[in-house]
Amino acid sequence: MSTGSFVTLRSATREDAAELAILADIASHGFASWLWLGELAGNGGDTPMELGRLKMRRNDGYGSWRHAVLAEAYGETAGAAIGYALGEDVRDIEVDRVALQPVIDLQKTVIGTWFIATLGVYSHLRGIGIGKGMLEDQIERAGTLPVSLITASDNEAALALYKNNGFSERARRQAMSVFESSRKHEWVLLTRDAR
Repeated sequence: MSTGSFVTLRSATREDAAELAILADIASHGFASWLWLGELAGNGGDTPMELGRLKMRRNDGYGSWRHAVLAEAYGETAGAAIGYALGEDVRDIEVDRVALQPVIDLQKTVIGTWFIATLGVYSHLRGIGIGKGMLEDQIERAGTLPVSLITASDNEAALALYKNNGFSERARRQAMSVFESSRKHEWVLLTRDAR
């Protein structure tokens, strides 16, 4: 699928797992690699990013390569979106890290929606419509499902993109700082009605 003369969207493959791990970490401002760091013991991989790559290569579960779309622009990977229908099994998720609890709590309120877990664009390619194109693609993939996503309250560019594309704020939860340099923020749940 093409979103413009210079951007092409394509379904990810298992071979894209490393790129997906990087873009998931960028989209989460380091939260993904922080989570992977906490899972290293006994899960394979020597670094958080290696574990992230292994997780993206899985064939099952939420958020693997099977749920991902890559944007390509100017001959390189520009961004990624990962989205899927949230099932009832989300209610059974038990959180092992306090910082993850507010995110899971918000997800549990939007079961039955198409959840955009990742929407990330490399910084040198932002501001030219790639994120908007991937967002429109995710809305299209949702079909008749409402769409939901979670972003940080201090991510003004993302909030503007989502609100300009029909999303409205549904709830907030206080985020726990996981890095000393982290800015205080809240997790913001945004939803958009079905088409």
